[in-house]
Amino acid sequence: MTNAEAKPQVREERQPAREGADEVAPGVLRIQLPISLPGLGHVNCYVMEDSRGIALVDPGLPGVGTWRQLKKRLAAAGFNIDRVHTVIVTHSHPDHFGQARRFQRKVGAEIVTHRRFRTFLDPRDENDDWDSITVFEAPPAGADGTPGEHADPGLRPARINGAMMGPLTKATPWGGKPFELPLARRMRWMAMKLASGQFVVTPQPTNRVEDADVLELGGREWVSVHTPGHTQDHLCLWDPNNKVMISGDHVLPTITPHISGMGITADPLADFFRSLDRMQTFGDATVLPAHGLEFHDLHGRAEDIKAHHRERLEVLRQAGESLGRGTVNQFMKALFQERAWGPMAESETYAHLEHLRILKQARVSTDGELLRYEIVG
Repeated sequence: MTNAEAKPQVREERQPAREGADEVAPGVLRIQLPISLPGLGHVNCYVMEDSRGIALVDPGLPGVGTWRQLKKRLAAAGFNIDRVHTVIVTHSHPDHFGQARRFQRKVGAEIVTHRRFRTFLDPRDENDDWDSITVFEAPPAGADGTPGEHADPGLRPARINGAMMGPLTKATPWGGKPFELPLARRMRWMAMKLASGQFVVTPQPTNRVEDADVLELGGREWVSVHTPGHTQDHLCLWDPNNKVMISGDHVLPTITPHISGMGITADPLADFFRSLDRMQTFGDATVLPAHGLEFHDLHGRAEDIKAHHRERLEVLRQAGESLGRGTVNQFMKALFQERAWGPMAESETYAHLEHLRILKQARVSTDGELLRYEIVG
């Protein structure tokens, strides 16, 4: 087979879950849990043992299947699931928090998250710091049904105003039709919402940490590192003695995390850039991502991800030359390949356009219910 005929290599984040447990840093084991989400084949769950038992980082999706896989893989590594005393959740996406509440209920495990941790499934949080679960499905989001504090009220389509009614009824901040999920997915959303008090239960954090808080895990100290961007509650863990960074979805080895324009802050892309800049302060490190394999060039990979998004901004600038005043959907079609068109692509395009607007490199105006952007810088 010639190089031209060779099949494209599957990115490691998309590979199916590996069997067994691997020691990927001193005292840190990795088990991979199967998932079936867009662009992902597994999630890494990290296991640390100490005199009290074991701590887990990111215990996978909700559901009986994941629970069985956790029990099986922990048992194969010599651990009883009843010994879990702490679950750390890096951020509010269900492939990371899914089994946390089950551990809380079954074995009384402590749940550690960042202070801003919120999920779409908890009705008590819907009008608080809600953030979209963009990796899982990309439902419409927004803290209160508006485009957010950064939008000019005069440019806000009237029908966007109103209380949060859940991901099936939300309009987008940039106007146009609300997201239309296929019937099967709409039914699944409704079932998950109804079941949120039964088997798809969001964790109730017992320890909401701030940036630079110190946690005792696996018999040593880890420092919490708040890295907003992918979500506003994203949390990394840093072991300064062994120079290990558990990076969640913040820094992945070969793909970039989705940056949603439908969260609660003015400029999530700028948040992400600042969080990536922090990575250069940690020097050489073993990086343990939530998807894919461990790697070592933390600063270099963070710079690569920043460069990718700068390239995306340049694509938008070039598209603006031909579009003039373009809708988010029109810019999306210039930014993404056709196979990726859809809610997640629109949301990320909106985040990039808003970043340009805040930098005064784009202007926004209305055309009926649609926002239109014009690149000016």
